Amino acid sequence: MGPTAGTTAPDDGADHDARFFGQPWALAHIFGVEMWERFSFYGMQGILLIYMYYSVSEGGLGIDQATATGIVGAYGGTVYLSTILGAWVADRLLGSERVLFFSAWVIMAGHIALALLPNVWGLGVGLILVAVGSGGLKANATAVVGTLYTPKDPRRDAGFSLFYLGINLGAFLGPIVTGALQSSVGFHWGFGAAAVGMALGLVQYSFGRKQLPAASRIVANPLPANRRGVMIGIAAAGLIVIVVLVLTGVIRADNLSGIVILVTLAAAIAYFAVIISSRHIGSDDRSRVIGFIPLFIVNVGFWSLYQQQFTVLTIYSDQRLNRSILGWEMPVSWVNSINPIFVIILSGVFAAVWTKLGDRAPSAPVKFSLGAMIMGVAFLLFLPWANGAPNSTPLLAIVLILFVFTVAELFISPPGLSVTTKLAPERFHTQMVALYFLSIALGTAIAGWLAQFYNPEDEVPYFTILGAIAIVLGLALLASVKPVLRLMRGVR
Repeated sequence: MGPTAGTTAPDDGADHDARFFGQPWALAHIFGVEMWERFSFYGMQGILLIYMYYSVSEGGLGIDQATATGIVGAYGGTVYLSTILGAWVADRLLGSERVLFFSAWVIMAGHIALALLPNVWGLGVGLILVAVGSGGLKANATAVVGTLYTPKDPRRDAGFSLFYLGINLGAFLGPIVTGALQSSVGFHWGFGAAAVGMALGLVQYSFGRKQLPAASRIVANPLPANRRGVMIGIAAAGLIVIVVLVLTGVIRADNLSGIVILVTLAAAIAYFAVIISSRHIGSDDRSRVIGFIPLFIVNVGFWSLYQQQFTVLTIYSDQRLNRSILGWEMPVSWVNSINPIFVIILSGVFAAVWTKLGDRAPSAPVKFSLGAMIMGVAFLLFLPWANGAPNSTPLLAIVLILFVFTVAELFISPPGLSVTTKLAPERFHTQMVALYFLSIALGTAIAGWLAQFYNPEDEVPYFTILGAIAIVLGLALLASVKPVLRLMRGVR
């Protein structure tokens, strides 16, 4: 049937619906499932570390604190590693929309396992499911949002900004709900709330997913039927190898973060080697990929400090922070809700500043170097309260430090994926995006590994050394801006 009388929308194949704050109504369904996924993800992560190292009498598992931080880092790194698997399955087998939908089910199953299964087995099963599911959803939600707009749709950037708001709204609310439940009725109620949140997102998305465009279900590069058996065999062999390594004690809880670091580093080196040595790219593309290496290294350094919000900062908030407000003690996990508030407030400010500056805005290497240095300053800001008595650090001090965390994040995180896609050779676009996520995976795993060196009784060396390293890393990149820009061949 043709358009009805009075329709003024142009027949250009775009979705001109504007019922969701001026955006297509279909965006509401992706906004909702992503918001609830972030609610469940950050809600669970807000209480995860203390669940592991609290004693059994306190409702925890009684795991050694250094081992527990390593597990959190390995888990976080695995989430980002799983984005590569999620992207591959979408591109070769199912399409982005279906992977997003199935991943949400896997995430919910993981939170249910954490809520209902006892002891370390429940922890292991739950974290594996949540990591794999979150990686699949994270890899494909952005792609599905992109299918709602034509390349020239002027609403595109605003639509992604609204989507980003949903992410941070969920990240803000999750730790508040799970932390309140954990402190009042127990950890498993908190994990159960994360499962309920993901279930709410799934219910809403299940009703709305049919309204998404057909482009969201397209398999971009279908795997030939005669190769599916081989891929199933490779996947099964990989699982068997992992099980054998676990059973023989090669992979253990206390060395898990180290193993994830080595696997991620090997994958990153392999990706760089394949792209740079390819005969299918020209000299300009090869130079741009080489120019990405310094940004990759600085990004790893940034995330290895930033992701300590879920390791060292959690321990600090539990043992050093004064969480008493008019006689009421704030749950530990509520500290994790401070950063999303600042992101919501400041992301618009940064976007307006970059827009105002236009071509005068700092180049990507300058932004990365400033982000790393500001992150180093954030760690040095812990020093005035270092080695203090229990509950001696005022809450306003942590609010200030997390404000600086957020400023650093906004110098690096939003421009990161953007510059990666600009530097990517057309033939290796997906692999370059995978490299970007590998830098976050590596930094997150390192954050867990580094936390074992944190000593609440002697904090000065830890904060001083890591803060100084981040500042030196940023200064090194700042000093190398001109040669890096030459390698980037016109990309800023």
